[in-house]
Amino acid sequence: MAKTDEQAQQTARSDTPRAETTLGYEQARDELVEVVRRLEAGGTSLEESLALWERGEELAKVCRRWLEGARARLDAALADETDADGEGDGEGAERPAEG
Repeated sequence: MAKTDEQAQQTARSDTPRAETTLGYEQARDELVEVVRRLEAGGTSLEESLALWERGEELAKVCRRWLEGARARLDAALADETDADGEGDGEGAERPAEG
């Protein structure tokens, strides 16, 4: 069932706080894909298009935060692994002079 312009605007406004706190990465990404699809399909009023755009911006922020968090966790895990190995994989260690 298609949403009316007013329903889409209400959804975009009411879901914004929820997006900030409860959406997982996959949920936000999937909803963002749907927002983009609707915008690209056209046929929406200016108001609905603006509401969809704003919702898309919020969803993109949620995805970005999840990805930044994942990157930080990976970096921390790699740093811990390097610390546990002592000098790491030997890169940067002194090498005998060639000659």
